[in-house]
Amino acid sequence: MPKKESLKNYQKKRNFTKTPEPSGVKIKKKKTKKPIFVIQKHAASHLHYDLRLEIEDVLVSWAVPKGPSTNPKEKRLAMRTEDHPIDYANFEGVIPEGQYGAGTVMVWDYGTYKNIKKKGDKLVPMEQCLKNGQIEVWLYGKKLQGGYVLHLFKKDEDAWLLIKMKDDKADARRNPTSTENKSALTNRTMTEIKREEE
Repeated sequence: MPKKESLKNYQKKRNFTKTPEPSGVKIKKKKTKKPIFVIQKHAASHLHYDLRLEIEDVLVSWAVPKGPSTNPKEKRLAMRTEDHPIDYANFEGVIPEGQYGAGTVMVWDYGTYKNIKKKGDKLVPMEQCLKNGQIEVWLYGKKLQGGYVLHLFKKDEDAWLLIKMKDDKADARRNPTSTENKSALTNRTMTEIKREEE
């Protein structure tokens, strides 16, 4: 799907005269060959984490209510949401009351990733992984590293599972969403972001 088409749903939900979120109207040229990912902590009506992977010049997005885990035994629900523009990866601030997704947004983690999903000895393109409902990536983040799987388990609801792979970056004792509470971008807490950006 062309970039402009895939962002229509995102743009339709927002009033850019009232929200500081990027509109995605201006197409940003890629600065790096490596695709990016971002995880944003979002205190909307319910606190959740938004996982976004760059696929075909947009950020394909999932809302993860409990956030990512580093324990391979934990399966985290991830609900697919609308695609976001690439420059949303740097968005940190406050979406005003009355606007879609109102609340504080933190860049909890960010970095690059590589596709590791193979069929035989060949990589399956990310666009095809998304269509197939089976994504396997290696994250190079400030907080999260290693392999993660996104598996579509309820197609009619666009409900996926986010699972940490068993690798040397897995850690069942670590609980990153409860112990690592500062922005990977600005080192601010949610309270500080709200106070400084409102």
